[in-house]
Amino acid sequence: QVQLVESGGGLVQAGGSLRLSCAASGRPFSTYALGWFRQAPGKEREFVASISWSRGNIYYADSVKGRFTISRDNNKNTVYLQMDSLKPEDRALYYCAARPSSVQTFDTWGQGTRVTVSS
Repeated sequence: QVQLVESGGGLVQAGGSLRLSCAASGRPFSTYALGWFRQAPGKEREFVASISWSRGNIYYADSVKGRFTISRDNNKNTVYLQMDSLKPEDRALYYCAARPSSVQTFDTWGQGTRVTVSS
């Protein structure tokens, strides 16, 4: 199984940028699809973005499309989430997730990294 550790969260002003990183260890990273999810206070966890093992399939939630970019470096076993033009509503705990390419559901999660956006 893959283990995931997120980093890069913090406090930023609205309009600013942050880059989240998620380092993976364990089974071959390159065969896993990876994703980012977030959970705001008092809300359910929601999908943010995902990227397939080959980078051929990338998806974004409508709320972040055009502002966030997901990428991965299979040589470094790391997936990134570049977040630009941040808004106060982007404030949340951001989780990295992984699933084997043959599985539809993300089944491995990191511990989360907190993003706070001040207005």
